Amino acid sequence: MFVIVVGGKGQISNNASTSASSRPKSVDIGVLFTFNSIIGRAVRPAIEAAVDDINSNPSILNGTKLNIIVHDTNCSGYIGTIGATDPFLSSLQYPFFLRTIQSDYFQMNAIADLIEHFGWKDVVAIYVDNDYGRSGISALGDALAKRRAKISFKAAFAPDASRTVINDLLVQVSMMQSQVYVVHVNPDSGLTIFSVAKSLEMMKSGFVWIATNWLATVIDTSEPANPVNMDLLQGVLTFRHHIAYSKERQTLESRWKGFKSVESKGVISYALYAYDSVMLAAYALETFFNQGGNLSFWSDPKLNSKTQSALNLSSLRVFQGGEKLNQILLATKFTGVSGEIQFDSDKNIARPALDILNIVGSGSNKIGYWSNHSGLSVIAPEILYQKSANKSDSSQKLNGVIWPGQTSNVPRGWRFPNNGKPLLIGVPNRASYKDFVGKDNDPPGAEGFCIDVFEAAIRLLSYDVPRKYVLYGDGLRNPNYDNLVYAVSQNKFDAAVGDIIITTGRTRIVDFTQPYVESGLVVVVPVRKVQSSAWAFLKPFTVQMWCVTAAFFVFVGAVVWILEHRVNTEFRGQPSQQLITIFWFSFSTMFFSHRENTVSTLGRFVLIIWLFVVLIINSSYTASLTSILTVQQLSSRIDGIDTLISSNEPIGIQDGSIAYDYLVKELNVAISRIKLLKNQQDYVDALRRGPNNGGVAAIVDELPYVKLFLSYTNCEFQIVGQVFTKSGWGFVST
Repeated sequence: MFVIVVGGKGQISNNASTSASSRPKSVDIGVLFTFNSIIGRAVRPAIEAAVDDINSNPSILNGTKLNIIVHDTNCSGYIGTIGATDPFLSSLQYPFFLRTIQSDYFQMNAIADLIEHFGWKDVVAIYVDNDYGRSGISALGDALAKRRAKISFKAAFAPDASRTVINDLLVQVSMMQSQVYVVHVNPDSGLTIFSVAKSLEMMKSGFVWIATNWLATVIDTSEPANPVNMDLLQGVLTFRHHIAYSKERQTLESRWKGFKSVESKGVISYALYAYDSVMLAAYALETFFNQGGNLSFWSDPKLNSKTQSALNLSSLRVFQGGEKLNQILLATKFTGVSGEIQFDSDKNIARPALDILNIVGSGSNKIGYWSNHSGLSVIAPEILYQKSANKSDSSQKLNGVIWPGQTSNVPRGWRFPNNGKPLLIGVPNRASYKDFVGKDNDPPGAEGFCIDVFEAAIRLLSYDVPRKYVLYGDGLRNPNYDNLVYAVSQNKFDAAVGDIIITTGRTRIVDFTQPYVESGLVVVVPVRKVQSSAWAFLKPFTVQMWCVTAAFFVFVGAVVWILEHRVNTEFRGQPSQQLITIFWFSFSTMFFSHRENTVSTLGRFVLIIWLFVVLIINSSYTASLTSILTVQQLSSRIDGIDTLISSNEPIGIQDGSIAYDYLVKELNVAISRIKLLKNQQDYVDALRRGPNNGGVAAIVDELPYVKLFLSYTNCEFQIVGQVFTKSGWGFVST
């Protein structure tokens, strides 16, 4: 959280002329940070060490001395309030701004991924009310929104807030429904949050505390860890800039205690980034000088004022080589103590990654990593960056976590707030099919199969759920279910319970439970019964079919007689006897009971073919007769959704059903063919009248309604075709 400004001892002119090309004897680098802060006390010795290493190495700057000019921002409200990690600092807005430390944008996305991984939807943000805190939480809100989660409450406090103010704030926080807290504060005052939280019993089982990397900074600068502080932090999750151990880092850490002005016991990531930032400036300046660049400045006429001003802006000078040096900085690559130093297209440090820590006992356990490349993982980011990006749900993994209260069970992340507001549950106030859901004059105000399922699920919970059913609709006609779902998404209801079908469009704005009833659209048509008679056995075949079949029997008998009577004694005798044999033989083959043997080859061949034909005739006759005697027949030609939409006959649908949108928008059925039916009696009347008498040819409705309807109609109607648009009913929440 520091700013480096490059200056030098070169020629100053009032225009854009070029000064002498000789190297300057010295180059000044300006640094802005807060001296008396945890980060400031760790950063200063790292910057001084980098300057010493540069000046002692003749291969860098080639004899030009590097000086630093430090300025204490002292947490000023004007100077230095925007830290280098601010996610809203953009190279588009500030072309000469390069970020040599990871942006908080990535840290907030890591927190959002963590929250999504554990299935939480609402969080409470506790943050310091300055640019650093507000920008970070704003970025967190954006990241959560992409993952269908949100910040339900923002608890901000001033940087100099007293313990009493923080106590009052956390009392208010404890009354919220969400028990997932994200703490984004300054390292110097952050522990007060957890001290107050512990006194309010907010560090016990059921609570989730996630701290940004300020907490890892506090822990790393106080090695060995302070037992009192660690006792406050049990079960807390925090993040740390991921910096792989390297020879360069180990060398710097081994020299750390020997540096002058060292007050921090541990080497934090900010110190490593500060060291590399100075080295980056030195390498870039060396390239700049080697390419003929020089430090020359010119005065901007726009800053000259005829009137005297206390700001004395006319004394400011503009560096002529700024654009060139900026390009050199962007192109510079080297391996520093913080890893590979190079910039992406947004002028951010490339390959951002974070360690995820779980505070347990007297230290912290590393439960995984986060990278912008692969999300959450138990594999080190430097390994994953060598592979293709993979952020699939199955690849998002972390090791086990010990949560507050020393439990390994993932907290639910919410509870019913102490202010006692019950859940407002929207319930369709139906005009038909009230067996599923409808108004109840007695408590709880709603009844039906859907309410029974929901109440049974509530009874399985280990805690009480205060709830209030609110009827949606006037009860005179079925309500619009899309509007009910939208009302839930707008937080007018906390949830909705009823016969609500799960559709793709609805899942984009709300969450559904797993389906508790299978559904889908079906077609219902009227049927008529066929009266059986003594002559029913003749109905499988038409008169023509019977005549053709009898003729073939006689014909085949005659053919076999012709082929057999010369060589087979069984086909000989008196003419009358031979005639009887022809008829007997042919008709007995119908039951495969013929007793005459065939001797000739041709006779046997004809008989085999004929027996196969007889088998087919018998099978067809049996199937048709069975169907006539046992199965009802349709009174219309509609046998499914395809024949229904290809006709021009009217179609009945339930008022408020999704069938309307499906038929009109998906199947392009004319609106003029659609007839809205309000209740079961309308169904019966419309189907009985038929399309020629003001009724309908068929009804398209959801399967559960149709099953209930058919159970009351004594087999007068039936489903035809297959179920289409398969889905299910579910309960709705945000």
